[in-house]
Amino acid sequence: MQLIPATDNHRLQKIEQLYQTAFPACERKPFSNMTQRQTTGQVDIFALEENGAFHGLAITMKALDLVLLDYFAIADAKRGQGFGHSSLQALISHYAGKRFFLEIESTREPSPNREQRLRRKSFYLRGGMTELGIEAVVFGVPMELLSCQAKLTAAEYVGVYETVYGAGKAAHIQIL
Repeated sequence: MQLIPATDNHRLQKIEQLYQTAFPACERKPFSNMTQRQTTGQVDIFALEENGAFHGLAITMKALDLVLLDYFAIADAKRGQGFGHSSLQALISHYAGKRFFLEIESTREPSPNREQRLRRKSFYLRGGMTELGIEAVVFGVPMELLSCQAKLTAAEYVGVYETVYGAGKAAHIQIL
């Protein structure tokens, strides 16, 4: 799997299309905010491709040695074929030496998609991620944090949002 930096309009359009359909509105940031921060190096936007075919997206936020996998999605037609696992491994390898982590919707909260949340968590755990023991409400959505064998504090986590999007956005994160 290749991580292709999405700097051209063609890739960015494919990524934005998948982004709009793969994530609920309450979890989406304005796409233009992320593309703007990509130009400053605070955000990486990748097309996940194999043999020139688009399979998914990965969007990360970076601050110091911390990398938050903010959005990760595989196109519907490509799911269940190993592309998610190989893409996650490519991301972990790409950010080797950094503290790589992510948020998932809470598996502890009652929800209509609880089974989907449990499958998602299982996917990440099988991919080498571990539970950090940090839970937060991010813009009203209960989340759990997982990392790739890295340690980080709740303050460092919030600090990524402060660095990339400012204190105003970070104020919308409540550590539980």
